Amino acid sequence: MSSGQEVGSIFGEGAGPAQALLRSPTVIIAALGLWGMNIYIFRLFGIDYAHVLTLDLIKEKEALTKDDGDGTEEDGEGSDGSIRSSGSASLGKRHGGATKNGKVDHRNGRSPSAGSAITTNTNIDANNDVTSYKLIVFSLSLLVLLHFSTKIWIDVIGGTAIGAIFTFYSAVLIGICLPLPSTTWVRTACATIVHRIFELINPRCFCFREGMPRAIPFIDVFFADAMCSLSKCFFDMGMLWHLAWHYPDPVPNDMHSILIPSFVASLPYLIRARQCLVMYTIGFMKNDPKKYQHMLNAIKYSTSLWPLCVSAYEKTVTSPEEKAFLEKVIIALLAINSTYSLAWDITMDWGMMQSPQVVVPESCAVGPVSSSNPGSKSCAHAVLRPRLRFGAVYSVAILLVDTILRYSWLLRFYEHNLFASTDAYILCTQFLEAIRRSLWNLLRVEWEHIKQNRGKEVEDDDTDSEHDPFLISPSAMAMTPMRSTQAKDRHES
Repeated sequence: MSSGQEVGSIFGEGAGPAQALLRSPTVIIAALGLWGMNIYIFRLFGIDYAHVLTLDLIKEKEALTKDDGDGTEEDGEGSDGSIRSSGSASLGKRHGGATKNGKVDHRNGRSPSAGSAITTNTNIDANNDVTSYKLIVFSLSLLVLLHFSTKIWIDVIGGTAIGAIFTFYSAVLIGICLPLPSTTWVRTACATIVHRIFELINPRCFCFREGMPRAIPFIDVFFADAMCSLSKCFFDMGMLWHLAWHYPDPVPNDMHSILIPSFVASLPYLIRARQCLVMYTIGFMKNDPKKYQHMLNAIKYSTSLWPLCVSAYEKTVTSPEEKAFLEKVIIALLAINSTYSLAWDITMDWGMMQSPQVVVPESCAVGPVSSSNPGSKSCAHAVLRPRLRFGAVYSVAILLVDTILRYSWLLRFYEHNLFASTDAYILCTQFLEAIRRSLWNLLRVEWEHIKQNRGKEVEDDDTDSEHDPFLISPSAMAMTPMRSTQAKDRHES
């Protein structure tokens, strides 16, 4: 979720609202490029991210097919079987699909056929593959288009910022819809995104159907979390439609002008909290002793709503005393949200620091050491977790940077010294949040990959060593005794 839920200028005319309109597409474009970076890093480290994202869909489809016998049962994701198959299979095809002897081709960054369990089509068009190169080039192209369309519309034609933004979105829509082979992957990706959005709002609780609710697949959890980092962009979009509705007059200083954009910004958190409640209901019906974790997670997302709402309400307040009081309230709410979210990231989303009672004796040799080989674990592995796919150095670096970016809202104390306007400050925090989310993605997918492959660690480790030896330094090998010991035992046998 976002590191800070303040909002920028809402009312009036001028550079403030204009900059607010431009920052939203800029941040979304940056997020696309950063996801391309994620794909590149997953490829380097041999993590089949497409399979990680779609495994729950594959298992659910296999279970439904097994129960039905003839494979014609209604799709377990709440839509007809054809939609589900195309959505899941296309995701696997775009992000991977090229395998060798049933294993991942880590050199080419291909996933094992994530869609092969759902579809029998093996003739995969390379134009549908989503690669890091395509995403980065696509994001740079969008950034150039945004700059020139805004420059021409405002400076040359003399139009308004609202017209420039709608011109940009129209040009992007036309470019995507043109039946060009080079943009086939974009249309396929957009279709999958629309399908996943439908699944986010699709009711899963037993109020709408009998029996136990359907479990939330990991891809929808991952997608909803990404939307939470774009919450401010949702607010900007709500403000855009407000400005367009009242154009050419300024947005009136009324309560509805606050409620509508704030509600749009809160949608990702409400969706994610609802997912947690659905999983809590499933745990309750199954008597799962860990069902309380889903409720704690839902509470975590609720802590993101209050700073956003209070910050938006602050824009309508004229009294200096009330503004000062609300500022203190916002700071307290942001501190609670950032600390809660950071603790959850480390322990639950990344599976780290889950046994704090063994950190000191294992890593610092203070007191009795439980391991039979005291030097077999590094401090980082003992503090974080035994298996670190990215290595101790990279994992610690990501954790530290994520911690710093979680508290990027502290820049508000230096806002007037560092930024020309409040909207410039908000734009900076949006960029920082997009960067933080891209780093969060690495450890989140890594942890899910580890959980999905428990019992297969030996094979995965050998595959990594074979395909990417340049990524594993001697020191990293020494800090990962499981890899060297298990490989040695297997070769001796």
